[in-house]
Amino acid sequence: MAGINKLELSEADIISKFILPAVIGSGWDDMTQIREEVKLRDGKVIVRGQMAVRKTVKSADIVLYHKPNLPLAVIEAKANKHSIGKGMQQALDYAGLLEVPFVFSSNGDGFIFHDKTNSTILETEISLSDFPTPAELWDKYCQWKGYTQAQLPIITQDYHDDGSGKSPRYYQLQAINKTIEAIACGQNRILLVMATGTGKTYTAFQIIWRLWKAREKKRILFLADRNILVDQTRVNDFQPFGTAMTKIEGRTVDPAFEIHLGLYQALTGPEEHQKAFKQVAPDFFDLIVIDECHRGSAAENSAWREILEYFNSATQVGLTATPKETEEVSNSYYFGDPLYTYTLKQGIEDGFLAPYKVVRVDIDIDMQGWRPTKGQTDKHGQLIEDRIYNQKDFDRSLVIDERTELVAQTITSYLQRTDPMAKTIVFCNDIDHAERMRRALINCNPEQVKKNEKYVMKITGDDELGKAQLDNFINPKNLIL
Repeated sequence: MAGINKLELSEADIISKFILPAVIGSGWDDMTQIREEVKLRDGKVIVRGQMAVRKTVKSADIVLYHKPNLPLAVIEAKANKHSIGKGMQQALDYAGLLEVPFVFSSNGDGFIFHDKTNSTILETEISLSDFPTPAELWDKYCQWKGYTQAQLPIITQDYHDDGSGKSPRYYQLQAINKTIEAIACGQNRILLVMATGTGKTYTAFQIIWRLWKAREKKRILFLADRNILVDQTRVNDFQPFGTAMTKIEGRTVDPAFEIHLGLYQALTGPEEHQKAFKQVAPDFFDLIVIDECHRGSAAENSAWREILEYFNSATQVGLTATPKETEEVSNSYYFGDPLYTYTLKQGIEDGFLAPYKVVRVDIDIDMQGWRPTKGQTDKHGQLIEDRIYNQKDFDRSLVIDERTELVAQTITSYLQRTDPMAKTIVFCNDIDHAERMRRALINCNPEQVKKNEKYVMKITGDDELGKAQLDNFINPKNLIL
């Protein structure tokens, strides 16, 4: 460009005046195949005392796609005062997150092209005018992956786009694309391990959506073990399925629908007449996605496993944050090794999950156990069995009100020292335990409850009012405990 001193141009100028024209000139579609400033990491949250700061967000300058959400290449740009390969190591880091084989570094004079599909020469220098076309990179990519023509319609099926601009995070892309690829290649048992809070349900939705739209899987069952998980899934992430979707209720599987959401408990039971899943043929479902698969389906002798074994011909995808591996229970024995893993540590390092610290509080009777005095009765006058009770008994076979009150007081004391409005979840053993804990917390926080009667809410499967407040708790704009 005449009259321009390239050495004085900023990185942004180099991108707009040299790199993008070269890429677009090679046939890349600016609307569907080129994205700039693609955020890959959110920036780790660093906590010091009561203060928190976020590290710098990590974004790739340019990512090239075969089509939306199917990345092929990363381009890292630097100002012209730097060498042409200055951005290569940074670009390789980003390419590793996206698992793309084509990596470019440029200062506006040309490109250093790192090609992982080339086993003899990994890096070459090319001119701006020699930037590869979309077809060239896609063909090389398909050969590198070993895709067949029969697999491509499934692998390239569009993601669902709600028009909001929301796109999957890099690890969600990995999990979704790897799963679609594995299924296209004939794999029928898949395990995805993703930390709590990283969007497993959204990931499952995109997997199901793409397979369903490609007509690779026509009848799909999404299994969970808690009613609230099914209801949330139906009205949130799975809402785009619309009238094709139903929730299995009344122990009835309606074959008129294609997408079925169900509780294990609604599909099976100890009695033969409770086994609603047998209302349809074993080959009825093409795909089963099991949420929190570590809970029931991992155990070989569980009633829940019976459902999966009945629909043995279906592709089965297990989702969990905490895979189980014991002598009695094994996720990997049933599903195989995880196809993809995104850990809590990775989520914290990337800034998608908040860091945490463990505050351990030991209660004397939890540590030492409790034994009734001779002839001691409960508040109903019933004789308490004479034995040593421990944590396995508390709030199950034995309720100690003083213990519940002590836990509530300990939680309240911690919140008062830190932030009384900090979101807090108290996990309870059952509905009765949750009600007693709610009452104890309310009694410990009268001033907060006076300001807002929903300061403490019991959210259980039998409580519609409580369940209705779940979105208020999730929504960061609402400050409800």
